[in-house]
Amino acid sequence: MLAILRDAGWPIWPLVLASVIALALVFERFWTLRAKRVLPAQVPDEVLVMLDKNMACTEALADLEKHSPLGRVLAAGAGALARSEGFAAATSATEETGRRVAHDLERYLNALGTIAAIAPLLGLFGTVVGMIEIFAGQDSAGGSPVQLAHGISVALYNTAFGLIVAIPALIAWRGFRRHVDELVVELEWRAAKFLRAAQQMGLGA
Repeated sequence: MLAILRDAGWPIWPLVLASVIALALVFERFWTLRAKRVLPAQVPDEVLVMLDKNMACTEALADLEKHSPLGRVLAAGAGALARSEGFAAATSATEETGRRVAHDLERYLNALGTIAAIAPLLGLFGTVVGMIEIFAGQDSAGGSPVQLAHGISVALYNTAFGLIVAIPALIAWRGFRRHVDELVVELEWRAAKFLRAAQQMGLGA
């Protein structure tokens, strides 16, 4: 591997950095966007019990916000219901917080998409540098075979590495975008179900 990096020349190092960043983002998003972490199944029932027993104090709602993205959304609605602001206010607070949570779920995805877009360009840049080295080494008597081989190595290795970085990054970016969309839909459905259950129980009236 070190021999390949050496043969690829200095243009390979921005691609190496991009690959490290992309790998870190993939692991971070994979861990953060787990369905169990974003949408814990027991949270809506716990919040309903909290409201029913008049336990929705400031401290309890603050802990709920820190629990999970779903907890953050439900805490906004539960807070409005606990203050007897009505279901219209609870719905509005839930929707507003839901939009902020959806934005947070998309964190780092733009960076991952950017890496997927620029990696082939960085590879192309390395290819151009390799071609320049090839032509710069030519003279009327012909170029050095060693310099010619080095220029070809720089050109081909950078092209290949750019694609190696870009293709998995693009797949991961599209997969995470799809997963976030599914999480947001499920988040909205659970929040709406929570508000309907609270209304049927007469909470916050």
